[in-house]
Amino acid sequence: MSTMNSNLKDIHSHILSGIDDGSESAAESIKILKLAIQEGVSDIILTPHYIYGSNYACNNKDKRIRFEVLQELVETRNLPIRLYLGNEILLCEHILELLENGECMTLNHSRYVLVELPMNNELLNAKKIFFELVSHEYIPILAHPERYHYISEDSTFFDDLVDMGVLLQGNYKSLLGKYSKGAERRLKKLLQKNMITFLASDTHHAEAYDLKKAYKKVLKIVKDKERVKKLFVENFDYILYDKDVC
Repeated sequence: MSTMNSNLKDIHSHILSGIDDGSESAAESIKILKLAIQEGVSDIILTPHYIYGSNYACNNKDKRIRFEVLQELVETRNLPIRLYLGNEILLCEHILELLENGECMTLNHSRYVLVELPMNNELLNAKKIFFELVSHEYIPILAHPERYHYISEDSTFFDDLVDMGVLLQGNYKSLLGKYSKGAERRLKKLLQKNMITFLASDTHHAEAYDLKKAYKKVLKIVKDKERVKKLFVENFDYILYDKDVC
């Protein structure tokens, strides 16, 4: 892993405590960050769930307060990691209104917005909502496409989204058996088809990041060190500087 031993970057995490099903305390958040640093992670976007009409609907003002508290803890401990704020938003018909009214947010105030689909039930108007986001100059990133087991592996659903301008973010731990054999197979296929733009941890609790294992596995699949570096590191900067992925 000599080419990827530092400055790894993570666009999807649940480290802000007390907001969703992720970190349960500030102490756990710091523990997660220390584990990330040990694996060479230098930058993380914190993306708590935003699910309209649920308990996971912390607004931007309250998220910012929690973020600043965690940031201060990181600074007082001199932890060498940079934090940014965003959301993982459950796709719904109100998403444009929620973004524009300050209820939920894009990644680091960029045009990039991390969204997820329902885990078990198909959202019939999903393509229409994605199209509305793109039409309003947002760049949607669909989180963990490999985990939506109800989408056929032979379906053109993801092809249609990518053609529309939607980017795909895989959970690299899907390749390490964290979810299911189906998720592992689906992510491998999407990587082989060069449809994944980002690989991220989607970390929720204090557990090993396993980046070295993931890097080796991804390299075996895509057989291109430069592409692997883009997936784990370089494409992050398009979000950070709000540039178009090229």
